[in-house]
Amino acid sequence: MDEVQQSRSNLTRRRILGASAAAAAVIGGAGGTVVATGPALAGGNGHGHGNGRLRAEPLIPARNRGIILYSVRDRITAAPDDSGVPYGFERVLARLAELGYKEIEFAGYNQHESILGRQITPQEIRKILDDNGLVANGAHTQINAATFTQQMDIAQTLGMKNIGTGSDPTNSSYTKDWDAAADLWNELGRQAARRGLRLYTHNHDAAYGFLLDAGPKDANGNPTRSSGTRRLEYFFGRTDPRYVFFEMDIFWGYVARYKHQKFTDARGREQTDLFDPIITVAERTKRFPLFHAKDGNRNTAVPNGYDMVPLGAGDINFQQFFQTIGEQDFHHANWEQDTAPGGAANPGQSLSFAELSYRNMSELTIYKR
Repeated sequence: MDEVQQSRSNLTRRRILGASAAAAAVIGGAGGTVVATGPALAGGNGHGHGNGRLRAEPLIPARNRGIILYSVRDRITAAPDDSGVPYGFERVLARLAELGYKEIEFAGYNQHESILGRQITPQEIRKILDDNGLVANGAHTQINAATFTQQMDIAQTLGMKNIGTGSDPTNSSYTKDWDAAADLWNELGRQAARRGLRLYTHNHDAAYGFLLDAGPKDANGNPTRSSGTRRLEYFFGRTDPRYVFFEMDIFWGYVARYKHQKFTDARGREQTDLFDPIITVAERTKRFPLFHAKDGNRNTAVPNGYDMVPLGAGDINFQQFFQTIGEQDFHHANWEQDTAPGGAANPGQSLSFAELSYRNMSELTIYKR
């Protein structure tokens, strides 16, 4: 890492360790946890608190720090080469374990066939996980009635507790389609629960856009305006909390905050409503076992308002996010960066970003009495 990169890394790590006053207020009222605000807290002398020393703990427990393999998909699927960079499941998973990751979220189960002369099996992947002290915490796969039993079989072979998808339950703007999706997901969630699995869906920004559920109808009988209800938040209420769970992609949550601010109400008036990813989770925190800890730099010159960067190199306050939502032992954070692969010019980039992101994730700290 050159001097400029090292300087930027140090600056971003300092920023990521700071939580806002708003977060402090929420947490302070929730049970005696305080925010790291400076070196004095690290000493833990208890001055001004009256009940002893402060102790520092990881905000995200080491056992709950993971990665979705989509971030390093270029090396999982790479053919053997002479770059010196790990390739295939066996080598890449071993490297991720060396970096400190304890959990793996899958984004497919295939590697380059030339490694074994055939495709690897789920049983062989499970052995690689076990050999490296890794745990599978979920997967992005296709969720539908036709293949769900097969996908649950694979999940259980790999030792997962969660099974999910990277796609929204529906891409529709209409409640009728979200109702139909909820009926399916409630049923599949029951099937998953019977096998000790939690069914979850992952969001992109559109999932937190507004429903069209009010006002005049179009030629097809569909509403053309909105009550201000967001699509996935409607789905929260239509699905059974015992059987349907969620994985918030934090980056896409903040993109939704940037992109989906306005709607036209039933009377045709433009309304503004800011989406808050933290509050959305905090109000139902036990429905979010998994997160994509994906960072972004604000850039209003691009449609999403953010550019993806390694965790800790961007503007998203993960300290505030994870500290405010609480339940540290329940939540699992999977680092993701869609843009991590460096291509032929830089085949080691995705694993280098994985190293930096793990280090920054591990440095998130919470102080307790």
